[in-house]
Amino acid sequence: MLRLRRILLALRGARRVSSAALRTTASIARQTGAIVELLYVMDRESVGARVSPESVRQRLERLARSGPLRGCRVRVSVALGFPPHEQIIRRALASRANLVVAGYHSRGPAGRLFLRNTDWELIRYCPCPLLLVKSRRTFHRPVILAAVDPFHAHAKPARLDDRLLSAARDLGRVLHGSVHAFHAYMPLIANVEGPLGEPLVWESPAIENLHRAEIRRSFDRLMEKAGIPRSRRHLAMGDVPSELDLAVRRLRANVVVMGAVSRSGLKRLLIGSTAERVLDRLTCDLLVLKPRGTRAPRTARASRAPRASRAPRTARASRAARTTV
Repeated sequence: MLRLRRILLALRGARRVSSAALRTTASIARQTGAIVELLYVMDRESVGARVSPESVRQRLERLARSGPLRGCRVRVSVALGFPPHEQIIRRALASRANLVVAGYHSRGPAGRLFLRNTDWELIRYCPCPLLLVKSRRTFHRPVILAAVDPFHAHAKPARLDDRLLSAARDLGRVLHGSVHAFHAYMPLIANVEGPLGEPLVWESPAIENLHRAEIRRSFDRLMEKAGIPRSRRHLAMGDVPSELDLAVRRLRANVVVMGAVSRSGLKRLLIGSTAERVLDRLTCDLLVLKPRGTRAPRTARASRAPRASRAPRTARASRAARTTV
């Protein structure tokens, strides 16, 4: 179950803040009553005569009192260290955050080569659900699309689909949105040898129909279990990034709920070409969940996380924050 009580918004900068991430976080907080914590991570090179943790904290406190967060219970914290994703994970663990929010900016093919890219490291290791904000739209009666894989073709744990659908339903119920489900599959094409041993591509309509029927049965079985009506089930044949992007545009989806798994033995590599293309292509926000039991890196768990200071909107909000947290 997705219970949103504490939201950690990881900021890219103290001066230039992603307005979309701020509005989305505030929208969720108002509808769920969650406490928002603004976190800014400073590396040691940025600390100098003109920039200090205290000056950054003061900027964050002004941001906490600004219009977009009006009516929300807000705290601020500043972390000093590198790499940024470890500081974010550290604070998420210490604050027991139910959701981490971060703005996402596509960097193109060259940017994805950096193994310590904060977005990808958070996708791999963030211990709680991660919301990557790409759209400027807020969550007003949102369309939520859960991307599932009933056949677990990419070695996903079998219960991850159930968790994705459960999170999508919980989010839809809290935000008064509609929940849809999506799955894409490739056609069944057999590679056979010709009379001279040459490779031939052979496709049988009868076998393809059987393949499609089996896919449909498995997908419908999962949907019936999750209570997703037929009108909100979207099964497509084709490349996952392309078909998912078409479904998002057709439905005007606000957020896609998707799973992520770190490959054993390949933890320092990119999470996969399909996930990369999905993340870069989608125009909506992306909520990423991992299997239960996924652990954060030891380096992110070892050091003590920074304490948050409160920046309540009102005296009433201050009293509520003291009794709730």
